[in-house]
Amino acid sequence: MIHTTVGQLGHFFVILSFITALVATVAYFISALGRQQTAAAEPVEEPQLAYAGEANFNGKTAKRKTPVAAQKTAPLPPDDWRTLARWAFYIHGAAVVGVGVCLYWIIYNHYFEYHYAWSHSSRALPVQYVISCFWEGQEGSFLLWLFWNALLGAILIRTSGRTWEAPMMAVFALVQAFLASMILGVVFGDTFKIGSSPFLLLREAMPDAPIFTTDPTFIPKDGNGLNPLLQNYWMVIHPPTLFLGFAFTLVPFAYCIAGLWRNQPLAWIRPAQSWTLLGAAVLGIGIMMGGYWAYETLNFGGYWNWDPVENAVYVPWLVMVAALHTMLIAKKSSTGLKTATILTISTFLLILYSTFLTRSGILGNASVHSFTDLGLSGQLLVYLLAFVGLAIALAAVKWKHIPTDEQEASVYTKEFWLFIGALVLSLAAFQVIITTSIPVYNKIMESFGKVSNLALPTDQIAHYNKFQVWFFVAIALLTGVGQYLWWRKVEGKKWDALITPGILTLLVSAGLIAFGEIRNPVYMALLVASVFALMTNGNILLGVIRGNYRLSGGAIAHIGMALMLIGILFSAGFSKVVSLNTSGLLISKQDEFTKNDNKENKENTLLWLNQPERMGEYQLTYRGQRIEARDVPGFLNRKDVTVIEGDFRGIAQRDIEQNGKLYYKKGDTLALYPENTYYEVEYRDKDGKVFSLYPRAQVNERMGLLASPDVYRKADRDLYTFVSSVPDPTAENRWEKTETYSVAIKDTFFLNDYVAILDNVVRTNQIDGIDLGPNDAAVRAQVRVLSKNGEQVLQPAFVIRNRMVARPADVSDELGVRIQLNEIDPRTGKFSFAVNRTQRDYIVMKALEKPLINVLWIGTLIVTFGFVLAAIRRYREFGKMRKA
Repeated sequence: MIHTTVGQLGHFFVILSFITALVATVAYFISALGRQQTAAAEPVEEPQLAYAGEANFNGKTAKRKTPVAAQKTAPLPPDDWRTLARWAFYIHGAAVVGVGVCLYWIIYNHYFEYHYAWSHSSRALPVQYVISCFWEGQEGSFLLWLFWNALLGAILIRTSGRTWEAPMMAVFALVQAFLASMILGVVFGDTFKIGSSPFLLLREAMPDAPIFTTDPTFIPKDGNGLNPLLQNYWMVIHPPTLFLGFAFTLVPFAYCIAGLWRNQPLAWIRPAQSWTLLGAAVLGIGIMMGGYWAYETLNFGGYWNWDPVENAVYVPWLVMVAALHTMLIAKKSSTGLKTATILTISTFLLILYSTFLTRSGILGNASVHSFTDLGLSGQLLVYLLAFVGLAIALAAVKWKHIPTDEQEASVYTKEFWLFIGALVLSLAAFQVIITTSIPVYNKIMESFGKVSNLALPTDQIAHYNKFQVWFFVAIALLTGVGQYLWWRKVEGKKWDALITPGILTLLVSAGLIAFGEIRNPVYMALLVASVFALMTNGNILLGVIRGNYRLSGGAIAHIGMALMLIGILFSAGFSKVVSLNTSGLLISKQDEFTKNDNKENKENTLLWLNQPERMGEYQLTYRGQRIEARDVPGFLNRKDVTVIEGDFRGIAQRDIEQNGKLYYKKGDTLALYPENTYYEVEYRDKDGKVFSLYPRAQVNERMGLLASPDVYRKADRDLYTFVSSVPDPTAENRWEKTETYSVAIKDTFFLNDYVAILDNVVRTNQIDGIDLGPNDAAVRAQVRVLSKNGEQVLQPAFVIRNRMVARPADVSDELGVRIQLNEIDPRTGKFSFAVNRTQRDYIVMKALEKPLINVLWIGTLIVTFGFVLAAIRRYREFGKMRKA
């Protein structure tokens, strides 16, 4: 049965959301024009300004052209257009929710007749990953962005006040109209379309597929499933957090555009500050969630790889933080106000630019994260250019209303240092985006018929680190100096207050350099700067919380930033490979053909099943393959379950017990998680403490074998382990040609290069999988195999049941041997064995130590807390101002 109703309803909601966004845009625009005319007749006060009639910048006065009333704003007449706009926006928000409900209903109920559900989900996925399927595709991510914007817009309608609502929400609604158009899915003719609908049926999305010629009602039994790299709990919360950060950047942008529109170039700063702080917190934590996902899921050994998609989000965050700092000095510095205007506009435009980069397909193979082009690159470009043109044109026309400083800010003022800090942040962002945009330059040149030879750096990590380290050295130093100036610890030319934290910085840094054996001058500079930021901001924090803890947000955020830099320095700069290969075995042949200086062979170690190997201070033993059952805690031995291929279920080969509780009996069917095979690696340290890690490999038809790490966390470091190479866990053993041995008891023979001794053949009454009756007979051989790890006993059996002969073999993955007792000759006393050999079970693994990486994660949380605390204070201040 094809469920077309829910798709039709969803598409109706998409169209409704687009139309109501347009209606809200027009209605708010007309309402804003009416209020602007009223404001021209009756002057409007900018209550947060420290002047009336004149602007005071740096002790000087500059005449302003906008009239300012002495008291409160005159009451405004009822606005029918505003009422219409509100209802239109509320209906738009409800329609967006309706679209989301319909799409999730399709995914959750496995309606694979829909292309989106078939492409991104499967029946085997647990609920949390079904949620992730919602935003794996481009249409779902646009819908998520729409939802957050609609939610924030509804909040702003209730909180922004009548003065700001109309011009600001006109911008908001216009953005929503553009976003809604991305999932509109309206086609004109054969080539031109607006948006890509998530409610396309499979037969509509793939009309040329042969199956629909023979069976127009064909519905796949299962979908392609979620990208295995996204089957991680961080991918359930990282995208929503990141897109909420995207949505937050729209709020200060809308306030800024509204302020310019209303000829009030400073008035927008105060209401926008709290939203900018929240946006910086949410976007920052979203970025770090992505970093933590990469750390836990990808096997490049870190959390940040300077991938173009990572850069595309990192740059707007840097600019947003820079804009935040210039907002703090906008009241007293015209330069600060102009810079805040430029950076606030740039933050949102950079979000649009990052969307274009990641969803237009322009990055091609330059990124492991980018989406493929859905044919929306032209529409995305129009979206970007429309707001670039709108913002630049409005700023150019209204620039004359921003007063100009008659005198430059002194180097001894806080305004100067905050501006310098914002400038350094902006330069750091520029350096990243200028390199990340190389594919865009090439595409532009190609469109003009020219060939560009520009290429991304071959070693992107080294390229970006070379510049970004020095930017953050400067930023760390500036946070300390800026905070002392802000809290008037230093005034004028008297900077004596910095002597004590400076001495403490040198002492602590010297100790860390000596203890950590830091020899690289660049690392030394970053460490000293980070410790200086920690000491100065820590001192400021102690003084502030004695007075009013609500004022401590800035100091807390700067302390968190300093801790993050220290964590990054040690975890990235002093990461140590501990899986050194001392066996002399050639693990990777690729090094023979590259200039890799035999790196892969040196940094990977080979582990045979149940064969201990020494690795640094640890003794490692590979204990075998493990799988996960849905309702059984921990991991199960893969040999204990026969996996039913393609069904994500298995048959228990023994009773499944965990922690003394019986979950399944032998022969029961149990549900399994798809695609993942875990490899238990047992660590034993020098004190005898034993723990196990379970790095995994995922087998996926689209992407092949994908390895993900497991991490053992200590207070001062992480032990990061992943498999570099494994036998295909889904492939059956390939047994070599059968070899036959005829031996007597106590005779010696060879099994796969191991010495074997037939110790005995004894009668038995129990054979796994065979019920023996009173007239049946069975014997079991005792074959002792000698290896360097000790002895192992194999017990093949010979059974006569109901006058039929059975020969149950014994298989040892550790030895790579299958042995079968074929014949018993009572005349000679000899026993005939059939032996097959195969590849022994093994893994090649790599392990690294990441010192002080927890300092990075702790610093991230502290930065977020500082931003949130500062946002709450700024919002309360704005609320009090509105009530005054």
